[in-house]
Amino acid sequence: MFRQAAESRIVVNAHRINRGEMPEWPKRGEDSDFWFVDATDPEDGAAKVVELVRSRIPHRYGLDSIRDIQVLCPMQRGALGARSLNADLQKALNPNPSVRIEKFGAIFAPGDKVMQIENDYDRDVFNGDLGTVLRIDETEGLLIAGFDGREVDYPFGELDTLLPAYAMTIHKSQGSEYPAVVITLATQHYTMLARNLVYTAVTRGKRLVVIVGQRRAMAIAVKAGAGRRRWTKLQEWMKPRRGD
Repeated sequence: MFRQAAESRIVVNAHRINRGEMPEWPKRGEDSDFWFVDATDPEDGAAKVVELVRSRIPHRYGLDSIRDIQVLCPMQRGALGARSLNADLQKALNPNPSVRIEKFGAIFAPGDKVMQIENDYDRDVFNGDLGTVLRIDETEGLLIAGFDGREVDYPFGELDTLLPAYAMTIHKSQGSEYPAVVITLATQHYTMLARNLVYTAVTRGKRLVVIVGQRRAMAIAVKAGAGRRRWTKLQEWMKPRRGD
């Protein structure tokens, strides 16, 4: 990691997590680029994520809620999962769009942050690319999204390759960096809590990392090593049978 601020707590804590140690939290009144916000339950955590993204981080750090802040979650399911938080953040950050459509279980409106979820060589957009819905043409049945200053048309019937992206899974964020990340970490994510997952999430943030959830979940993840052992029948299936 090459950063100008060698004293960055993001860097310090990323190394600590990678070594299996708990992060160092800032003291009251101390300025920091790494914070933990306690949540009593998933619903409380979801409300705090929305508050952080909509107002607290933009007001304190001068960052844009949609362009500069990315919410990262261990999994899709649950109140602190990417699916539910996308709905919460969409309502908070884009509350009164001129038009909205629902396709393939997702809602899209002008102004929404979106992500391409598979490679599309014809449109020149690729898995993980982030863009913004520019407009929706209901007459033509088209959604027009902007990716790096370029307009890309999606017929309504092909919107299964696009998802709202106010929140995404940590897995989908690999290889990307964002000015600020808000990471959800709760015991409800138990099956996904692992050191390498938290390390990946923390190192996505360039200027600011805020973790929302339970410190016990962080402790579980840090102690879990590279990941939990997966129990499958693969080994049993691979054993030679009698007579083989």
